[in-house]
Parts: sequence; C-alpha cells; structure tokens
Amino acid sequence: MHASFSMNYPDCISVLVNKTHSLPSWYCPKDLYLPNIPFSENHFHPKKLLRFHAAYAINQLFTEARKHNYFFYGVSGFRSYQRQKNIYEKNLATKGKIHTELYSAKPGHSEHQTGLAMDVSISSLQYDLLPEFGDTKEGIWLSKNCHRFGFILRYPKDKSHITGYHYEPWHIRYIGPVLALFLFENHLTLEEYMLGLVIK
Repeated sequence: MHASFSMNYPDCISVLVNKTHSLPSWYCPKDLYLPNIPFSENHFHPKKLLRFHAAYAINQLFTEARKHNYFFYGVSGFRSYQRQKNIYEKNLATKGKIHTELYSAKPGHSEHQTGLAMDVSISSLQYDLLPEFGDTKEGIWLSKNCHRFGFILRYPKDKSHITGYHYEPWHIRYIGPVLALFLFENHLTLEEYMLGLVIK
C-alpha cells in the first residue's frame, strides 16, 4: 500500500492532522451526523457529531462491543477550530505549556476538527479519559478490534516519539477498514504510513 497525496485534503478520510500538518481555520465537515451510540452526557452538543462514514462505523463498533458485554460511551467527537482554540488556551493557562503540548493540540492541528475522531470511555472510569482505560477489559478489546470497523488507536503507548502525543487509549480515529487493517497488522501509526517515517 502507498500513501495518497490526498492526505493533505481536509475532506479525505485519510487526511493527516498532527503537530506539523494542520487544517484551515475555516474547515468544518459538511456531512456531520449524530451517531446512534450512548454518550457520557445526555444533552445535545456538537462534540457528539462525526462525519457520516465514521458515525455509521462507530454504530457498528459499539453494537459489536455490546454483544461481548463491553459498553462504551462517546465523550468527544467533532471539535471546531474555535472550540479547540478555547481549550488549548485554557490548558495553557491552567496546566502549563509542557502538559498542554503533550495532550492538547493547537487550533487547526486537532484530529477532532476532521469529524473523524472520537474519544470514548466507560462508566467504571466515570467517563473520564484516562491512561488506565487501556488496561481495562474494554480498552483491551477496543485496541484489538476497532480496526475491523475502520478505526485505529491514534496515539499508541510506544509511538509517542512519532505522533508527538502521550498515550491516549481512548482516542480512536476513522480511516476506513482497509487502511485500518493494514496499520494494525503492521503496527504503524498514520505518520509512519503517510510520511514513510522510520523512527526508533
């Protein structure tokens, strides 16, 4: 498989968004939908939205998980440029630059703006986004099965030096089932695939 030049087009499902590849401030997906999944909050919020194919896929993912008695909740999906700007600036003010750079993207550099990423959690963690999620039975199942539905764990534990972010077992990103399977089987991040990176 070879990376496509379309990785730089905002509407492409394989678009690369990270600390060096950004989205325009004006970009907002036109095909945002509300997935039919349980969320950590009951009221409507734009952060519950995902692009159509990602919303359909996460419906299937959660349905399959429930068959095996794993119950996930959506926490945060789509995030506009302005909302990311507000979050980033608040984190800088309250948590400092070092922590913010490791866990929070600058505006335009967040995958959430693509409408293809969703943070998920479970009730036993009070729906918080914690590294411990990766050690739960639900987190382990998610890491081994989300690729079947077109998602990847975007920020693996052993790839922080490549992604630029600390381990986030709760952050799944839709890239389609074919590419997701390829990355899963080859233990690759999106950066390694798209940019041909080999970093040790």
